Amino acid sequence: MLADARRSAITATVAREGVVRVADLAGMFSVSLMTVRRDIDVLDEAGLLEKIHGGAKIPGGASTHEPGFELKSTQALDEKEAIAAEAASIAQEGMAIGLSAGTTTFALAKLLCQMSGLTIVTNSVRVADVFHAAQAKLSVILTGGERTPSDALVGPIATSSVRQLHLDLLFLGVHGVDAQAGFTTPNLLEAEMDRALITASRKVVVLADHSKWGMQGISTIAALEDVDEVISDAGLGSEAQRVLRQRVGRLRLVPVPQRQTA
Repeated sequence: MLADARRSAITATVAREGVVRVADLAGMFSVSLMTVRRDIDVLDEAGLLEKIHGGAKIPGGASTHEPGFELKSTQALDEKEAIAAEAASIAQEGMAIGLSAGTTTFALAKLLCQMSGLTIVTNSVRVADVFHAAQAKLSVILTGGERTPSDALVGPIATSSVRQLHLDLLFLGVHGVDAQAGFTTPNLLEAEMDRALITASRKVVVLADHSKWGMQGISTIAALEDVDEVISDAGLGSEAQRVLRQRVGRLRLVPVPQRQTA
């Protein structure tokens, strides 16, 4: 593909998805990461997209754009699986565990299926389906509510059901992590639901790969200081590590396999 055609395709992809990662674009067009970065620089200078750390977004921000589950499930797969494996090591038999919606919590659900003696509370249709399909020896409670593009159940029915519960541990997926905005989501109702899950939980662990740093949704779920742990991957930048170590109870960084690039 010629450079002009590729850049047009990149612009169209950003317009459609709101936010894209360099690594995903490189795989999509079978070119090197450096080539994609050069393309993004050209398009950023032309005002056709906005360059961000590790990718590009719609110019002027996309704080209310909510990518669908299918798109998010193709991004940072190695990182999400490594983070999920670390998170699974925290779970213990007899716990009541909350799982928010998201592709990293979806990866975690596949691992928790192998355990027994857990009670899982989730507002994610996808997560609940994982346990049902595996016929896991667990008790699974799926909240009611209205469905979002990320297959989360939200709204007054969902939040009221969670407010009656007491959870030992919550694994929380987020759209973005920022030093000022904290943990955010592009969906106002999902933020309200996540806050209800946090209030119901004795311990809160955020699962967020390195690409989430610097991203902002329109609504803050929680400040950095409001969670007990963050599990991320070794690709997280040094400044992000410094901020999180200062302001979060504990930061865990997991190694991920090295990918080959074109």
